[in-house]
Amino acid sequence: MQINSIEEYELAYRKSVDNPEQFWGEIAQNFQWRKPWFKVLSWNFADPEIKWFEGAKLNITENCLDRHLATDADKPAIIWEPNDPEQDSITLTYKMLHERVCRFANVLKRNGAKKGDRICIYMPMVPELAIAVLACARIGAVHSVVFGGFSAKSIADRINDAACKLVVTADGAYRGSKKIELKEVIDDALIGCSTVEKVIVLTHTRTPVSMLKGRDVWWEDEVKHVNDVCPAEEMDAEDMLFILYTSGSTGKPKGVVHTCGGYMVYAGYTFSNVFNYQPGEVYFCTADIGWITGHSYIIYGPLSQGATSVIFEGIPTYPDASRFWQIVDKHKVNSLYTAPTAIRSLMSFGDEPFANVSMDTLRVLGSVGEPINEEAWHWFDEKIGKGNCPIVDTWWQTETGGIMISPIANVTRTKPSFATLPLPGIQPCLVDENGQEIEGNGVSGNLCIKFPWPGILRTTYGDHERCRQTYFSAYPNMYFTGDGCLRDDEGYYRITGRVDDVINVSGHRIGTAEVENAINMHSGVVESAVVGFPHEVKGQGIYAFVIYPEHHSDEELTRKDILQTVTRMIGAIAKPDKIMFVSGLPKTRSGKIMRRILRKIAEGEVSNLGDTSTLLDPAVVTEIIEKAQTK
Repeated sequence: MQINSIEEYELAYRKSVDNPEQFWGEIAQNFQWRKPWFKVLSWNFADPEIKWFEGAKLNITENCLDRHLATDADKPAIIWEPNDPEQDSITLTYKMLHERVCRFANVLKRNGAKKGDRICIYMPMVPELAIAVLACARIGAVHSVVFGGFSAKSIADRINDAACKLVVTADGAYRGSKKIELKEVIDDALIGCSTVEKVIVLTHTRTPVSMLKGRDVWWEDEVKHVNDVCPAEEMDAEDMLFILYTSGSTGKPKGVVHTCGGYMVYAGYTFSNVFNYQPGEVYFCTADIGWITGHSYIIYGPLSQGATSVIFEGIPTYPDASRFWQIVDKHKVNSLYTAPTAIRSLMSFGDEPFANVSMDTLRVLGSVGEPINEEAWHWFDEKIGKGNCPIVDTWWQTETGGIMISPIANVTRTKPSFATLPLPGIQPCLVDENGQEIEGNGVSGNLCIKFPWPGILRTTYGDHERCRQTYFSAYPNMYFTGDGCLRDDEGYYRITGRVDDVINVSGHRIGTAEVENAINMHSGVVESAVVGFPHEVKGQGIYAFVIYPEHHSDEELTRKDILQTVTRMIGAIAKPDKIMFVSGLPKTRSGKIMRRILRKIAEGEVSNLGDTSTLLDPAVVTEIIEKAQTK
């Protein structure tokens, strides 16, 4: 299953394209199934309808937990590093994790959860978050994890869309020097959620919380009423495993659905290969489990391969900027997978954070969330890897379930800012605006994938037509990624950014329409338009152009009011970095906002605005440019 040379990669890749069913059928044999499949793959991208390992029966937690008990029961499965470095870390062996997952699975059943029910999880980065995720999968319930930075309204939207029956949360969370009151946010969210019957609350920060009789129960009390024996529910390969909400180019987040069999195979295969994982190594992914990276490369990928996975509650700069490097030394980390935003943030602290750390156990470095710029790549290589650790610059999406284009550590020759080559089973192509495939090297276009892989999304929850429209309608018989891409003279791929109305802020996709909707909820705002602009730490920042005719003489206070509105509607993650008040927006005669022009202004590139002949009122553009240049 593991590729160890470029020759092996080329052979595997050719086989995966020439005979994909045989290729993935052989890979899948490395996992534990209760019943084999009768057909590896059936698919069409028109409907779309995609099925992998049809007829197979399994439970993903048997692959992540039970199958390791015979030989690796005492091996660390999860190492938890708390927010406060003075607090002790916690290590859970595979045996301990299995027992806790089974016990909490019984808690879920005791509180009415059954196979097929949707369960919302809104928790801090603690071991119990991973336990809750695996407990859902154990009983065949569908987990929907919501990142701890989202607002009550955003949570309510997700709970209502999925019709969640239970919520699992905690009293609060620590994030650096801040304490976040999670239960209070959940209480606000649930005012408008009629489907939720039970809320299970973990004690973590000892924040005083409101507990409603008949609805709210304490995690600690509930586990006392059950044992740790819970046989895993038999699942079909195509049964739903989880829903994960992601921003799109229209206002409402969409619930990406992943299923049990194909997702398991793809997450495990890509983890093992991309990081060249070796038995006994310690692997540290710094992502939050609330995002797809945490699902695939903190929980399911590593645990399916019997790895040791580090979960970190805090942030890279608390209590100081050496925290990541101290964790690497403390737990003898071999692979570190983090985001360019974190790397760029840590670069600004100079060499002082490295004074008392060695990091000599590191063997592989990884980057995720957005393309890593060359300066950050070289800093990561020299300061963290000391020139000895390959950097796997991974490109993939919530919808792909796992890494798609990436170097394989110690196999692929790396190149700064390039995701390099597609993994076996991935058939990328570049197309022009007319959908014509662009052949050869030294070209650029829109990145599409022309053949399914096991981790591909199956639908968007409750709205299959939206899935078809978003991913499969732009170019017939292709999955459209929404990203632009360059293929260089040697066939290496470099992602050049979104080509739709989505902004990549610190590796998190935020739809412009979603932010505009939130800004427009503010009482004084008539209309707004949001674009991305280059940000030295976040990669992309959010620039809002706002029509607010009655704003007070105190513009700064009005800006703060708008930011507060966005925070309440979506969460702090979506707050604009810049807000410009304007009298009008550049629109075509048909009323469409020309965001292309606003993007150029936000980037400071006003000398070439392209074709403006369709503008209704060119004077608006002149006014905005003049205002931008006086800032």
